[in-house]
Amino acid sequence: MGLAVYIGKRLVRLVLSLIAVSILTFTLLQLAPGNFADLQRVNSGATNFGGVGTESMVGELETRYGADVPVWKQYLIFMKGAVVWDFGPSYKYASRNVQDIIAEAFPVSATLALLAVLLALLIAVPVGVFAALRQNSKTDHGTMFVVTLGHALPSYLSAAFMILLFSATLKLLPSGGWNGPKDLILPVLALSLGPAAVLARYVRSSMLETLREEYVTAAIAKGGPRRTVIVRHALRNSLIPLVTVAGPLLAALMTGTVFVEALLRIPGLGLYFANAAASRDMPLLMGTALFFALILMVTNLAVDLIYRFLDPRIRTVGGVSDDGH
Repeated sequence: MGLAVYIGKRLVRLVLSLIAVSILTFTLLQLAPGNFADLQRVNSGATNFGGVGTESMVGELETRYGADVPVWKQYLIFMKGAVVWDFGPSYKYASRNVQDIIAEAFPVSATLALLAVLLALLIAVPVGVFAALRQNSKTDHGTMFVVTLGHALPSYLSAAFMILLFSATLKLLPSGGWNGPKDLILPVLALSLGPAAVLARYVRSSMLETLREEYVTAAIAKGGPRRTVIVRHALRNSLIPLVTVAGPLLAALMTGTVFVEALLRIPGLGLYFANAAASRDMPLLMGTALFFALILMVTNLAVDLIYRFLDPRIRTVGGVSDDGH
């Protein structure tokens, strides 16, 4: 079967997966204790949820969003709008539609994720190559120890440490917000450490495997400059597997910046998702969850297709690639 059939099958799987995500998210939201109206009553007078703080407005929201409609019908009404990219108004931000919030907040999260992945690649490639060329040496073991430590450290802890160091102590950078280029430095650094550690390990492993290939050994045996052989042959082919890792990492960062955005007061999609979960804002929570899932699935599909073209050994057989995807 050809590429078109393969893509068609993957798109069908994508749609079915989105439906499963929507059902699971909606079910968990219904099973969670309390709802938006209950939380609104509790917090009215203490916290202003979207500027709506009176009992009369809570009753109006219940009527507007179908509190008297069966749960299954609420789900169908929401999904009917989702098909045409109309998630309806948010509960918490009553004057704004969910799709408008996503359109405004996603570029913020995407910017952070893209810059973090680029910085991670700039760190990971030389570190991974350096460690591979000194395999089993003290330098290699020390580098991998630091890499493992960076992988184990959660991004929000990195962000908290950087706030204490660069903002509170050294007073070099702002502690949060989204007002200028300086506000990018702390979140990008915090988000890039984990991916840099993951990518460095992949580069090292791939580089070691490539260095054992016959064509690399032959090129070195023929007297070619070692640096030229490593850069032109070993390194270029070692970087192909990074496409498989970097794509999902980029998507994961776009959808996983919740804690860092909340800690640094960055108005990205992760912050809105956290607020939606805390306030039981069904439309916003459902909309962001579906959008997150869509980003992950489309990115994985794009990575599979790019990898197929980068590596001619990958072939589509029966609609499924040789690597099992």
